[in-house]
Formats: sequence, structure tokens, C-alpha cells
Amino acid sequence: MPFVIIRVEHLGESVQVESSKPISVNEILEKMGVLPSTVLAVHGETIVPHTSIIKGDTTLELVVVSSGG
Repeated sequence: MPFVIIRVEHLGESVQVESSKPISVNEILEKMGVLPSTVLAVHGETIVPHTSIIKGDTTLELVVVSSGG
């Protein structure tokens, strides 16, 4: 049974990531195959650092970062 379930909204899709232990946002992105430099993780209206550890069930939204000139 998973310790923590994170629902992640990304590019119009909802993905569920499960972990048997607390998990960092970076680890969630790695499981999803998303490059950390391409997205911001947002919970509600708060940007969540990729080093943050998720210890309970939650929902995150990944916002694509635009770069260039």
C-alpha cells in the first residue's frame, strides 16, 4: 500500500504518482520523465521548490516554463 499518493496535473492530463516513502518533487518529475528545468511545480497558488519533500497525499500542477528571447 502506498505511503503517499500525488496527483499531478501536466499538459492537460492527470497522472497519479505513488511512493512507499516521502518523495521529493524532483523524484516525482523523474518518475514522470519530466525534466525539472522545464516546469514549475505549483500547489494551489504556491510554487513548490523541486527539493521539497512530499509527506502526504496532495495534488501538484506542473506549469511549463517558457524561455528564450
